[in-house]
Amino acid sequence: MTETITVALAQLDLVVGDVSGNTSKIIEYCTRAHDEMRADLVVFPELSVSGYPPEDLLFHSGLQHRVNGALETIRSQVRDIAVLVGFPEYEDDKIYNACVVFKDGVPLARYRKHLLPNYRVFDEERYFAAGREPSVFSINGIRIGINICEDVWKSGPAAASRAAGAEVLIAINGSPYETESQATREHVVRQRVKETRIPAVYLNMVGGQDELVFDGGSFSMDRDGEICFRAKPYVEGLYRVDLQADGSGVRPLPTEITPLMSTEQSVYEALVCGTRDYVDKNGFDGVILGLSGGIDSALVAAIAADALGSDRVRAVMMPFRYTSNMSQEDAARQASALGIQYDVIPIEPMYEATVAQLRTIFEGREEDVTEENIQARCRGLLLMSISNKTGRMLLTTGNKSEMAVGYATLYGDMAGGFAPIKDCSKLLVYRLAKYRNSVSEVIPERVITRPPSAELRPNQKDTDSLPDYDVLDPILEAFIEKDLSVQEIVNQGFDKEIVVRILELVKRNEYKRRQAPPGIRISSRAFGRDWRYPITSRYNFPE
Repeated sequence: MTETITVALAQLDLVVGDVSGNTSKIIEYCTRAHDEMRADLVVFPELSVSGYPPEDLLFHSGLQHRVNGALETIRSQVRDIAVLVGFPEYEDDKIYNACVVFKDGVPLARYRKHLLPNYRVFDEERYFAAGREPSVFSINGIRIGINICEDVWKSGPAAASRAAGAEVLIAINGSPYETESQATREHVVRQRVKETRIPAVYLNMVGGQDELVFDGGSFSMDRDGEICFRAKPYVEGLYRVDLQADGSGVRPLPTEITPLMSTEQSVYEALVCGTRDYVDKNGFDGVILGLSGGIDSALVAAIAADALGSDRVRAVMMPFRYTSNMSQEDAARQASALGIQYDVIPIEPMYEATVAQLRTIFEGREEDVTEENIQARCRGLLLMSISNKTGRMLLTTGNKSEMAVGYATLYGDMAGGFAPIKDCSKLLVYRLAKYRNSVSEVIPERVITRPPSAELRPNQKDTDSLPDYDVLDPILEAFIEKDLSVQEIVNQGFDKEIVVRILELVKRNEYKRRQAPPGIRISSRAFGRDWRYPITSRYNFPE
């Protein structure tokens, strides 16, 4: 006898703390799953009621009352379809990362996450107690086991579900994006299905939450580890997975398999998604940025326009005596290509007035980086003033390479509300610019090909202060993302003197990074939640 059930995967963008809004969306998608798909079961992501990750909001007693009310609303209103929904469960002074299955008001199953990640951006041991028991429920005779996110990364929870009688595993997730994350997830789930010899259905959320981006990419996999379905990344939607059971077991029926994105495309889409959600979820009408004619601001302008639409982006060119005609021409060309509002405000009068006020104090001292920083701070003042007056958030345009070594001006070009490319190395910025131009050319070609310069003094180049990015970026990656020692980096073929100088710059500029705006995490180690080096430290780098 053959039995088939239809599972609807609600790959949604939910909002942390918006319990009522999330609940309304959950009920809406339950209705759609029933009416459009005639689904037997609709599945929602990890902590979908509260949004993920709720962090210390979990400790607020008001959240508990709202979550309990939301569960009762879902239980009482959803009919004629089973619903699996994630929520924070409060019991005996403990909190669990949990989910529940309702069918016509009756609880069919409840599951508490077993494995609590406590590394990189994850801090779940701060909030949650670990579950211990597997949970299996039946829909039309097919026995379904539940895992939550980290549970599938090790053998125990999936094996326990199989031992409890599960014929298929459903994993609900809040798995944030980093480069190659989709391939990594599929590899991990493939290990679980080959160990248990049962298929798996993997649901992931989409959307931006502060510095995290969730990329979706939900999928089903048969017991041999073959992908049967893969959802579109970064796209909110309701996706159908049919599970068929016969004498040989359960198998997901093949359907659309969205191809994996290239690294450049997936990173670019993460930056667009994260920027859009940060601006929209925080209630800003739009954004402004300084458009310098350089590669970093050019990329940020493209991201902002793609994320929000041209009418919500305003760019400002703020030339000074060292700003080349080429930079001014290219900034204007790009603004025109993107269709964004464009203003030109020279900073020479502000700079001269500032230096005049400081002349007595500066008397007898040579010009140095101070005067360069005054230029940047004049620009920061103008941009923040426009932000205040218009209600549009200021985007900063610094990249990871600059943030690492402090090649940025505190209260100048670091001033702003959000930093879209904060976790992108300079080399990656160039790759992303070329990728974006492959879709449609919106960044002038010579912005990509000319040597990078801050244009804060005559004939300035980035290489006046830093090694070539072909040298700098691999050293930074080895230290920041791989935690390698000086000698281990030197063993990769780099000069020891350069390595020590770069690592000392990273250490010295921690105080700057702590004051920088949040930015989108796309690597395995970003400056933010998963970077916790001390500001005050006498550690040096002899080895």
